[in-house]
Amino acid sequence: MTGRRRLAFVGLALPIIALLIGLGVWQVQRLATKRALIAQVEARLSAAPVPAPAPDRWPAIGTGDAYTRVKASGHWGGGDTYVQAVTDLGPGFWVMTPFLEDRGFVLLVNRGFVTTEGRRTTPHAPAGRARVSGLLRLSEPRGGFLRSNDPTADRWYSRDVAAIAAKRGLQGAAPYFIDADAPTSPASPRGGLTVVRFPNNHLQYALTWFAMALLLAGVTVRLVLVREKPAA
Repeated sequence: MTGRRRLAFVGLALPIIALLIGLGVWQVQRLATKRALIAQVEARLSAAPVPAPAPDRWPAIGTGDAYTRVKASGHWGGGDTYVQAVTDLGPGFWVMTPFLEDRGFVLLVNRGFVTTEGRRTTPHAPAGRARVSGLLRLSEPRGGFLRSNDPTADRWYSRDVAAIAAKRGLQGAAPYFIDADAPTSPASPRGGLTVVRFPNNHLQYALTWFAMALLLAGVTVRLVLVREKPAA
């Protein structure tokens, strides 16, 4: 390789090496962020339940509140909504039911999972006073299963709290829902199936980017240091 070509290769390789190192550093930073998020969620999952956020806190509800263990007292409001779901138990539906909280607002509660066949025999929520505990979940307004919700036809592919509340005529509904804990009655929808799992492949990605940078740097150094043998 001539000196000019060698110089051109080095000029091209250096910014690529810098880019690869930058991608590796970015993945290390994301790894730290993901580990902090996992630690926060694990702490929320192991904490005692707190009262479900009241209206004065709703504007501030965000990802920092997701998976917080909450509890509420009141009574069921009826009018189940069935949202398509796929779980370890197979395909079926989440059963979303209004819960009238003693403090004067409405919560949508995911009472649990039922199979497609079990939907026809799902018992309604019991009458009278009740207590609910479970995980606070953020609304899912973007649909799911590559399909958008169709409120007019009452077909639901995600737990879009605002759309379900509007369809059911629920006034003062909280902007989040609760994934209820497992029920004591085997005849009830199967609660407690929330899967809390965060993919964390950032270390692999970081090592890959750093390895590519190291490999390219080695090739570049070798090219610079090794001179062509003069022709005989």
